[in-house]
Amino acid sequence: MPRTSARELVVLGTASQVPTKRRNHNGYVLHWDDETILFDPGEGTQRQMTHAGVAASDLTRIAITHLHGDHSLGLAGVVQRISLDGSPRVVPISFPASGEQWVRNLCDSTAFHHREQLALQGLVADGTLDRLPGESGTTLTARRLDHTIEAYGYRLDEPDARSFDTTKLTEAGLSGPAVGRLQRDGVIELDGRVVRLADVTVPRPGQSMAFVMDTRSCDAAGELADGVDLLVIESTFLDTDRHLAAEYGHLTALQAAEIAAAAGVRHLVLTHFSQRYPDSGDGEFERVFEAEARKAYDGQLTIARDLDQVPVPPRR
Repeated sequence: MPRTSARELVVLGTASQVPTKRRNHNGYVLHWDDETILFDPGEGTQRQMTHAGVAASDLTRIAITHLHGDHSLGLAGVVQRISLDGSPRVVPISFPASGEQWVRNLCDSTAFHHREQLALQGLVADGTLDRLPGESGTTLTARRLDHTIEAYGYRLDEPDARSFDTTKLTEAGLSGPAVGRLQRDGVIELDGRVVRLADVTVPRPGQSMAFVMDTRSCDAAGELADGVDLLVIESTFLDTDRHLAAEYGHLTALQAAEIAAAAGVRHLVLTHFSQRYPDSGDGEFERVFEAEARKAYDGQLTIARDLDQVPVPPRR
């Protein structure tokens, strides 16, 4: 599957606790320029990556929200594939620190020749994750969610910057190498005039993405989602089963949509669906979840299916 955009989500699986005939366990790849982050590799992720055309050697980070099996059992196969393919980079793996023994067990679960280079990053509190040399200039933060075991959501933010305004450049008489010098130095003298970068540029807000899996509705979910261009969020249940969502630490489609609407999300992706809802493949499953989400959210909406490719919306 060729990439449709430099920044896009590739959905590897959309089932919650139990995979179904049409839906694999969880798994999500975020392509962000030169960065490729694998979120929550459930069972079967390695095969889904093959279907999606995502090479293990492309992965720059693995981020795990919590250590339930549908979000982590695929780690063993992915790590072995990283080793087999001889990935040249160190791949950080972030996860709740309380699950470190399970992560270590998954990374060394069977006999294989270890060539992988991993950096385990256990999360003990909300905050910004350490970035390794070679990772992009984006910021990756984690916030503690409200699930039945320790779980964290993630948010990726690109720094704000400035873009050149072609009209202002023309008015200033700038072109070619002079533009490059101005970008590098922030100021340039031209024909006795001083031109500053701010004179010929306009603000360019950074783009952002949030990944919120198993959780009840909580402040952290809304804060992670605040103003993001793309929100990937669980919607395990329909609202008729809200009591089950509360009991097992999950969201309904309506609750997820309410979080997105309150946060001003531009594109909402619902996923992590319970096997209790029949899915014949005729589109009715998606229509039911969409109808519920539309009660609260009127922005761009995707009811995720396995192997969907969802581009990050264009810049504002």
